[in-house]
Amino acid sequence: MTDHPKISMARRRWLQRSALGVAGAFGTGSLVNLLSATRPAFAADYKALVCVFLYGGNDGLNMVVPSDATRHGQYSAVRAGLALPRGSLVELTGSDYGLHPAMTALAPAWAAGQLAPVFNVGPLVQPLTKAQFRALPDSSPSLPDSLFSHSDQQILWETGTGDALTRTGWGGRAADALATANPVISVGGNGRFGLSALQGPLVLPGPGATFGANGLQPSDLQWAPNAARKAALDALYAPTAVDALDSDLAGSYARQQRDAFAVSARLGTIVAAQPGGGSTAIDAGFAPVIASGRVSGGLAQQLYQVAKLIEANATVQGSRQIFFAQLGGFDTHGNQVVGGDPLSGDHARLMKSLADALAAFNAAMNNLGMGSQVTTFTQSDFGRTFKPNNSLGTDHAWGNHHLVMGGAVRGNATYGSYPTLALGGPDDVGQDSWELQGRWIPTTSVDQYAATLLKWFDATDGQLDTVLPNLANFGSARNLGFV
Repeated sequence: MTDHPKISMARRRWLQRSALGVAGAFGTGSLVNLLSATRPAFAADYKALVCVFLYGGNDGLNMVVPSDATRHGQYSAVRAGLALPRGSLVELTGSDYGLHPAMTALAPAWAAGQLAPVFNVGPLVQPLTKAQFRALPDSSPSLPDSLFSHSDQQILWETGTGDALTRTGWGGRAADALATANPVISVGGNGRFGLSALQGPLVLPGPGATFGANGLQPSDLQWAPNAARKAALDALYAPTAVDALDSDLAGSYARQQRDAFAVSARLGTIVAAQPGGGSTAIDAGFAPVIASGRVSGGLAQQLYQVAKLIEANATVQGSRQIFFAQLGGFDTHGNQVVGGDPLSGDHARLMKSLADALAAFNAAMNNLGMGSQVTTFTQSDFGRTFKPNNSLGTDHAWGNHHLVMGGAVRGNATYGSYPTLALGGPDDVGQDSWELQGRWIPTTSVDQYAATLLKWFDATDGQLDTVLPNLANFGSARNLGFV
């Protein structure tokens, strides 16, 4: 029987608009990759990169602090009420630095040689001295776009370029260049980091959440109305039904919906697993952040999800995987400390959340015997001013310090150049008295930072140049050697 024209047209319009629902979690092409039947299962040379983005601009100057008497004195003289006491720092034995005292959970990773700070990293188009920076107009193509702006600098970090109009992220471009089995898997929302010209990231919810269409999970289908609804959708998206519409757009959406149902059925159990219902090795690693059978803390929940997906690689599939997680709240213009106590306040709380989550994840990877196959790294909008403001906070800056963690990391060492701790010094963009805030010009570019990670990920030099278009501007300094 032929459909009535009005019914057929309504059905066609509905299909053409059906980018919502389950398929909304996937970018174009993502599901095709995830469902490839020819892809190998777990590979012995499996490697994963895990990006942790600290939204708002982390105060790296209070995350990694010089512990030698001379530089700690310089630091304390300017930081004043925000300065962390030298004796309170988490000692990074063998170096002249210490971590924020709220980051004690990372001490074992440093002791095991699995943690390394990388100093003064930020978006650059090319190497840049203070004299060059001062001589260039703000609109110069030799400068990154819109310095000190949250949204623009987040884009530059996520895209690995100096152009805030770049549409694709360096994680997404790397996934394309390396032909990874899956797109970037994000447990931290739909950011630009995982977007490529071919596909978007696969965005997953936290532990215990439903991945897929509400009411259409396997347990839901025991109720007859839900089973009938699922059968109707299957019929609606069936290839024969869609082919009859003779619409490429409708066919594309229908295929995406079919594939989304299949992927959610395959990954749904992994996504939903809570502590006590899955891996004892992962639960043991995350034990310090598990309370009442639940993982506490947003970042810890995200990394728990990543840990489950890494362990279930035979189901997720592929020998290379890039993950994205995030923690927000770092725009600490005020109340960075409370009551003049630098060991309390918003930043101390954030540092503890970050350290506890990273330490739990690293312990879980070691428990799984996969510590050397997983490298975790931080990114953030920018650093913050060396000089505090009048609200017990700090303002937007540029270069920042970051952490890299994992069994393959060449730890017990620091990388990059720590800035000269002087307002108006060689690393400060400021020169005149009114602009002396301590905004460091990066001495390591995002390109070099990313290239070092991707070289460990087995990217070729040609692939690195494709993924990171400004990398060639930094000459032979392509690999910082921290992994």
